[in-house]
Amino acid sequence: MKVCIPVEENKGMESVPYGHFGSAPEFVICDLDSKEIKSINNGDLGHEHGKCQPLKALKGQEVDAIIVGGIGAGAITKLNAMGTKVYRGVKDTIEYNLSLLKNNQLQELSVNDACSHNHGDGGCGHDHGHNINL
Repeated sequence: MKVCIPVEENKGMESVPYGHFGSAPEFVICDLDSKEIKSINNGDLGHEHGKCQPLKALKGQEVDAIIVGGIGAGAITKLNAMGTKVYRGVKDTIEYNLSLLKNNQLQELSVNDACSHNHGDGGCGHDHGHNINL
């Protein structure tokens, strides 16, 4: 299983999931079977609001799951169509988040859980930096 975690800075397993998929500077991809860890820059960082292209962002990397603080409905829909599940991460290390994932303790996100970016109604429940509200 390959898991992608958007991060602000690659610190390996000590990295913390970023607050929003589309604006993350880079992604750490962990292969849970081979234990390989690699990082790629966000290939879609400059996308127009609401037009995130996850496959472009991931530079064609196929992943089974994403762990992130927040994400838009369009990105969730596109990722799910690719067979990728999206989970809400906790404000802790990638290592801890992966242990929660393995034990089915992370919330799988649907389009109903997505960030609407309608900040006039109090925001989307997360910020666009590295802080994740729990």
